[in-house]
Amino acid sequence: MQDGGPVVEMYANSWCPYCSAARALLDSKQVPVVEINVEEFPDRRAEMIARSGRRTVPQIFIGATHVGGYDDLAALEREGRLDPLLRANH
Repeated sequence: MQDGGPVVEMYANSWCPYCSAARALLDSKQVPVVEINVEEFPDRRAEMIARSGRRTVPQIFIGATHVGGYDDLAALEREGRLDPLLRANH
């Protein structure tokens, strides 16, 4: 699906089940994801909190849009709003 669409970034860690679920959903959309591992790069956690206002992972950004966590991503999918967001230009 990703053809010049917005960059998808996800702050995550390796063991979070919600991170795994978000990965699976985005993989099913064939969307490349820039994953930022906050365990491997702890200083990026402060960046995540500053950008999202939240402390939990995953935190997902599609372009400039802060989607939120997995529940928010799944809600967009259920509402039919995820695909248009993934196709939108920056």
